[in-house]
Amino acid sequence: ESWRQRWGNPKLPFYFVQLASFQARKTQPSEGGWPRMRESQLKTLALHDTGMAVAIDVGEALEIHPKNKQAVGKRLARWALRDCYGEKDLEVSGPLYASNAVEGNKIRVKFTHTGGGLKAQGGELKGFAIAAADKTFVWAQAALDGDSVLVWSESVKAPAFVRYAWADNPECTLYNGADLPASPFRTDN
Repeated sequence: ESWRQRWGNPKLPFYFVQLASFQARKTQPSEGGWPRMRESQLKTLALHDTGMAVAIDVGEALEIHPKNKQAVGKRLARWALRDCYGEKDLEVSGPLYASNAVEGNKIRVKFTHTGGGLKAQGGELKGFAIAAADKTFVWAQAALDGDSVLVWSESVKAPAFVRYAWADNPECTLYNGADLPASPFRTDN
């Protein structure tokens, strides 16, 4: 808002790139600084006239800056094309977490920005973790169900929380029909 004030434009758009994947991939669900930073960036979308390009799928373990600049640029351009140039029917974001509900031993996760439907890039959903109230996360199975995802694990009988792509360098395959990747998220805090 201070930049908008200095430029004398209260509706000045801000488009930014969410941190890409980086560092070695972990074999177990874990905490880390990168997921929290991505979460902070995601929360910025609550401000008016902002847009975020998710880059979780173009990062590299040993290179902090993704080499695939075209994918990032095209994703940012979608926001400008829709909001600044009037292409109103253009999907600008991959799936964003909206809500969740426990259904027996599974959790149903709903999304916005499904843009032609959810899909699993490569055919299998990966990157979901689930936990009971104790917040001990384990890798989970996940299945598409319309514009939502069902998440479960045989080792978690009373699920309470779900995380997706919550790692420095996660394996994640959830996309929408516009071929845009889902943003990492967590339902716990």
